[in-house]
Amino acid sequence: MINKESPLPLYHQLADLLLDKIQSGVYVPGDKIPSENQLARSHSIGRPTVRQAIDCLIRKNLLVRRRGSGTYVTDPPEKIDLFSLAGTMASFQKSKRPPKVKILNQPHIINVDKGTTNPFSGSEAIYLSRRTTVKKVPVLVEDIYLHPSLFSGIEDIDLHGKSLSELVEEQFYFTLAKGTQHFSISYPDKRLSKLLNLPKTSPILTVNRFLHSATVNNAIYSDLYCRTDTFIFTQSLGGMTHG
Repeated sequence: MINKESPLPLYHQLADLLLDKIQSGVYVPGDKIPSENQLARSHSIGRPTVRQAIDCLIRKNLLVRRRGSGTYVTDPPEKIDLFSLAGTMASFQKSKRPPKVKILNQPHIINVDKGTTNPFSGSEAIYLSRRTTVKKVPVLVEDIYLHPSLFSGIEDIDLHGKSLSELVEEQFYFTLAKGTQHFSISYPDKRLSKLLNLPKTSPILTVNRFLHSATVNNAIYSDLYCRTDTFIFTQSLGGMTHG
């Protein structure tokens, strides 16, 4: 019940009530919830308050509006352990929705601009980029930089359909010793907006990943740009590889 004497905002109380019904199975994925007018009448609150509550659950990917039809319960977002020991690609392989990876730029030598957090800043690196989509929805873009001496020759390998982690381990004898990651929220530039099919005003999770071998620090560096409105990205502690 909504308590109008409570300091908790009315929309927040209604959102909690709807959330409880979703989590308890009263409303299951695919169910249509009562209309805004019905909810307003049954709880004796205004329709704008109802809309505000529903908007909260839409932002959590628990509800979706269908124009001319109503508001429905969605399938809960899948959790993708993007940063686990299994690696990026292996993490997506565990999903119920098979991923598709497109190589955007095959490996090639570039001069990395100075003044960035990229450890290859001001020097050469082997660069490649790729995009992961799930059911044709782009969810991840990776810009990857490899040590030019350690991975010399990878430029001649077609990476389509290959696991990068297996390739660097089996053909280039790279064994991960440790790694660090920096997390931040950013907004897509023109390129990322197009690749992720997102407006420039939509926040994305940005990860700067530094991977080291036993003898070479920053042997692999990558910038990962994650669209989080379709998947929830999680991390398992204890180590990581690059998928």
